[in-house]
Amino acid sequence: MQVIIGVIYHFIGGFASGSFYMPFKKVKKWAWESYWIIGGLFSWLIVPPLAAWLTIPGFADIISATPSSVLGWTYLMGILWGIGGLTYGLGVRYLGMSLGNTVILGLTSVCGALLPSIYYNLSPHPGKITFTDMLGSTWGRFVLAGVLVCLIGIIICGRAGILKEKDNPVKDAGEKEFSIGKGLIVAVISGLLSACFNYGIEAGTPMAEMAVSRGINPLFQNNVIYVVLLWGGLSTNLIWCIILNARNKTFGDYTDKEAPLLKNYIFSALAGTTWFLQFFFYGMGESKLGNGASSWILHMAFIILVANVWGLVLKEWTGVNKKTRTTITLGILTILVSILLVGYGNKLAAG
Repeated sequence: MQVIIGVIYHFIGGFASGSFYMPFKKVKKWAWESYWIIGGLFSWLIVPPLAAWLTIPGFADIISATPSSVLGWTYLMGILWGIGGLTYGLGVRYLGMSLGNTVILGLTSVCGALLPSIYYNLSPHPGKITFTDMLGSTWGRFVLAGVLVCLIGIIICGRAGILKEKDNPVKDAGEKEFSIGKGLIVAVISGLLSACFNYGIEAGTPMAEMAVSRGINPLFQNNVIYVVLLWGGLSTNLIWCIILNARNKTFGDYTDKEAPLLKNYIFSALAGTTWFLQFFFYGMGESKLGNGASSWILHMAFIILVANVWGLVLKEWTGVNKKTRTTITLGILTILVSILLVGYGNKLAAG
């Protein structure tokens, strides 16, 4: 039952992440950097401490009592993840909701799921699952098979994107900025660096353990980690967006009376808050599954599925031929199989 509840939490988190970009599409007459940073202020600065305050009384005391090395590594991973987040936005811009999310989050899922367990092989930590543990157990092999199948699904979806551009070489389903070449370069960078979020959670584990030792419900233990981790993301994104505001002369967006300012602020705030909810529920799901690798792959796979559904709703695949539609459908189904494999592996682990 714990596994089922954990999977449900991951689905809710995946739905939030796969949907967060939708409110941004309602923002009018603002440059990308303007609405991105307004949304980011809610994602990384406002909502995380609020969530921690509601679920972990005294979270600030926990952070102040944490060794500086733990805070430093957590913050650094946040900075690297922040770069991945920046390029994520550009990747979705150039590739569209479905393909952009699939390629970026697919790479993130594989790197984020496997590298922590490999790290624990090299630097053992009591209670942490190593790559050897996974290879040596039936449940672990099912999880690893799910990761491999997910990667295959990503490759298939990437192939669908290439076919999509061939079907619409001039104007791709109404997306004037669609560019498979530029988008894939950005997506690879984003996918690799975005995995640093999972490393940041691992680095900040002592904070979560301290929270639990003080009687906090383990369901919410990761919320204190997010506060520090997202400071790093804020630092990267804020600096870059200010640079773009200056370069593109878009500082006036925030007070432009010709733009629907109230709606723009509301939709940007909604997008940012929705984005954070993915990790709020991710932490809850991980606490039920107790396996970082499978939690990460489930989370990412659900995001990919939801994003592709939005891509279909937004008619991003309108105008393509039957082969392209079949390819993207096969890619989505393959990722769904990966979710089932990971879920079954966790069921075996839970006994």
